[in-house]
This record gives sequence, C-alpha cells and structure tokens, in this order.
Amino acid sequence: MEHEENVTPPAEGERPASGRVLQRIDWRHVGRRALLVLVVLVLAWLVYLLLAAFLPRWWAQVIGTAVDGSFAAGAWWGLVVGATFTGLPILVGAQALRPNRRWQVRVGVLVLAVVLAIPNLLTLGIVLGTSAAAHAGERILDVDAPAFRGGSAWGAVIGALIALSLVVFMALYRRRGRRLRELKAAA
Repeated sequence: MEHEENVTPPAEGERPASGRVLQRIDWRHVGRRALLVLVVLVLAWLVYLLLAAFLPRWWAQVIGTAVDGSFAAGAWWGLVVGATFTGLPILVGAQALRPNRRWQVRVGVLVLAVVLAIPNLLTLGIVLGTSAAAHAGERILDVDAPAFRGGSAWGAVIGALIALSLVVFMALYRRRGRRLRELKAAA
C-alpha cells in the first residue's frame, strides 16, 4: 500500500505549495452580479426594440425634409452623407491601428468610428431592413428623397476609396520617415 500523508488544506489567505492564494467564493456577490447583468441585458433589448421601431422612420423623415422631393438634392445629399460618414469612420478607425496605443484608447477610437458611421448605418438599416419601420422608411425615402439611397451608395464607395487612399499614403509617409531616420542614424 502506498504511503498516505495527512494533508490539511491551507487556511484562507495562506499560500499552498502551488503558490496560489485560495479564496472562498461569495455566492451572494456572484448572484447580485448575475442579476445586474440580466437586468442590463433586458434593458438593452427593450431599448433596441424601441429604437428599431423609431429610428428608420425618423431618419427617413429627416432626410426627406432635407431633400424635399428633389431628385438632384436627393442625389447630392446622398453623395455627401455617404462619403462623409464612410470616409470619417475609416480615417478615425485607422488610428486604432497605430502602434503604441493602449487597448482602452483603441476601443475608444473604434467606438467613435462606429458613432461617426451611424447615418450610413441608419440608411443601410432602411435599405436592408425587413421590419415595418424599415418599409415605412423606404416609402418615405421613395417619395420625399428620391435618389438619396443611390447617391448614398455611390458616396460610400467614393468616401471609402478616398479614406483608404489617405490611410495608405500616410502609412507609406510614416514608413519613409522612419527609414530616413534609420539611415541618418546609421551614417
């Protein structure tokens, strides 16, 4: 028979042989935390449902008021909104890729990029949405903002191309600067 040692577990706060500190789980704290998470998720779901019913109609009315039924104004506003709110999020989001940034800054920059993209996301929600609010938004855009959706799509493509070109140009420019500094240091 093998030798059995009488080993007593270490007291709370003591370090066992493995070096880890043993702690008891406070189940009341865990239960409160789980309840809080559940309440936040339910509230988030209710806010989502409310906004999904409201935002497509509201955004279509805002654009319809700006365009006022004009085909040329619809195309123009579509180009401006599409290019601006695609290009800016790309330029801002690219800042999250810069080296030597803390993860909190990166997350903040990405959240800002998503916030800047909201107008295009609202338009996309109307175009691709299947809810009653999205269909109502489509009808409003058809009547009050003709050519806005097409202009917005073209503007998004143009804005993305310009922003991506700027991001690549700036990356190449920074790389050239680093290379010049390295050459000067080596000389």
